Amino acid sequence: MSNTEIPESHYVDAPGGRIRYHEAGEGPAIILLHGGGPGAYGFSNYRLNMQALADKGFRAIVPDMPGYGETAGRSFEGGLFAPGAEAVLDLINHLGLEKANLVGNSMGGGISLRLALDHPDRVDKMILMGPGGSLPATATFPSEGLLRMMNFYEGEGPTLEKLDKVIDLLVYDRSSITPELVEERFKTATLPETLANPPLKGQAVHPANELWRADIDLLPHKTLLIWGQEDRVLPLDMAFILLKRIPNADLHVFSKCGHWAQWERADEFNELVANFVAR
Repeated sequence: MSNTEIPESHYVDAPGGRIRYHEAGEGPAIILLHGGGPGAYGFSNYRLNMQALADKGFRAIVPDMPGYGETAGRSFEGGLFAPGAEAVLDLINHLGLEKANLVGNSMGGGISLRLALDHPDRVDKMILMGPGGSLPATATFPSEGLLRMMNFYEGEGPTLEKLDKVIDLLVYDRSSITPELVEERFKTATLPETLANPPLKGQAVHPANELWRADIDLLPHKTLLIWGQEDRVLPLDMAFILLKRIPNADLHVFSKCGHWAQWERADEFNELVANFVAR
């Protein structure tokens, strides 16, 4: 299957609304959770990872989070991460899994942490790349990248140019981003349901999003933090409080890499995830 071809979609009719997911492979389950940027959806963010992990002997499951792609929106009154955590639990139950390994990028990392805090017995290992919910030691926050995401639906509303400027700050090296990818994300970002209720709206300063204040020091899960050294959305110094407080956390930093380690360093990322889960 090519990286541009979207695989067969599967759907869960969950109590909180429909969830779409893609999957490949058999073996220990790894659920890959995407970030919150405009136009994001599961396979778009993990198109270089899903089949690669399946080829390494895992069942790679890639859902769209609430309000993104073809998954129904949920109420974000309890913060950005709670609806996603509920949806992932619905998916785990639907698939009949006792527990699953979670890979979460950005918002998906915050969702992973929220699920691990609320239902620790349903989560095996966590791989969090540039996860949301932390606090930088010295960097200005919210970052320029985050502000561009938050403002995407504001003012004159979504434009291709605004989306292009968001994507500019997601990666260190722009050469891997095709015009087709930008257009595909714009199409997804401007779906009627999404325009009616943009998931990031009102989330800039929601207290429930400050997961670094939660009981993360009680999390028993083996955790791998992955960060791009040049992350301009959630900067590298946001790793330090998580590294200090999550008891079984290790940190891997990719040089010359932005917020999308799974994209910019796909081969090394896939190897890292496979080894960490198998260990």
